[in-house]
Amino acid sequence: MRNVRRLAAAALLTLVVAGLAACGDDSGSPEDAGRTGSAVSAERCEQNEAAGTVTYLSGYYWQASASILEVIAADALGYFTDLCLDVRLQPGPGDVSQNTKLLASGQVKIGGLSQQDTITANANGLEIVGVSSYSDAGLDVLMTRPDVTDLAQLKGKVLGHKGWVPMGVSAMLASAGLAADDVEQVKVGYDPTILPRRDVDALVGFISNEPEQLRAAGEEVTVWEPKDFGVPGSIGAFAANPEFAEQHPTAVEDFLRAVFRAYQYCAEDAHVAECIGFQNERAGAEADPEHETTVWTTETRVIAENPLPVKWGSVDPANVRALAGLISQYGGVAVTPDQAAGWFDSSFADAVVDDSGTVVWPAP
Repeated sequence: MRNVRRLAAAALLTLVVAGLAACGDDSGSPEDAGRTGSAVSAERCEQNEAAGTVTYLSGYYWQASASILEVIAADALGYFTDLCLDVRLQPGPGDVSQNTKLLASGQVKIGGLSQQDTITANANGLEIVGVSSYSDAGLDVLMTRPDVTDLAQLKGKVLGHKGWVPMGVSAMLASAGLAADDVEQVKVGYDPTILPRRDVDALVGFISNEPEQLRAAGEEVTVWEPKDFGVPGSIGAFAANPEFAEQHPTAVEDFLRAVFRAYQYCAEDAHVAECIGFQNERAGAEADPEHETTVWTTETRVIAENPLPVKWGSVDPANVRALAGLISQYGGVAVTPDQAAGWFDSSFADAVVDDSGTVVWPAP
């Protein structure tokens, strides 16, 4: 399967910079090219150029997920160029520990990273700063066959996972009265059909991946989402190197300005195919337009259905505090709500979006 090949390739992955800038105009259309700095003042252009190369690292290769596809699109549409940003895109291998180390060391300036991973990294001594998020919902889900109508039915059953059970799923099971040892947890591969084949009774996955694969294969599946049980999460979050963010605040702001604008552009039905085309160009031989379209449209739907209670793209303080409790209970590291709150800064995202949720363009 494609995921297996990618994981195998991760062992050989070298972080090769592959940035390519084009030009775009205020309409968001790539056909009408603008000039470098067309969406920023001369003074701000100089500040952004002084930041040097802004290296972005994706969470998982060039998958069309939130916090990845819109960065690809912002580059292809010329939004970074319009803001005098030299952004170079690197594909991450899906290894959160590696990504957080690269961010903390400054080898990477900005990356897609869930809020829970940002908190966990800081709790383990890696200094990074969370700067944005699209939703307090999460991507981790649990799948069962339709005959399971209550999670309590999983007591004494077999749950398959990829190496661990996500914290959000563990908290969801606990809300159903299940202790960790009430369910037999086994490591499985990347073939979700083990669920309808009854090799397992429940299977961990991502809402935009395995459930859609099973449905496409004609299999019925029930998807259990932690958010429906009051469990906090995050989708499409970004984190930055703290030193870089302090020294070059306009560069961080305008990176978010560009990717937020690209997100809103690509989330429109009329532009989905175009943006998936940008992703396909990056993915090359690994491109799978149908699958990636499903990933993107599923995640943007979840985000739209679960809006932040604060300004669009910002950081929800209440969610961060709730995540501290989740991590303390299920993440193996003690974190207080105040500690967690100190590892986020919403000022960058708040500066580029108005109260209506519209991206401010051009930059002030």
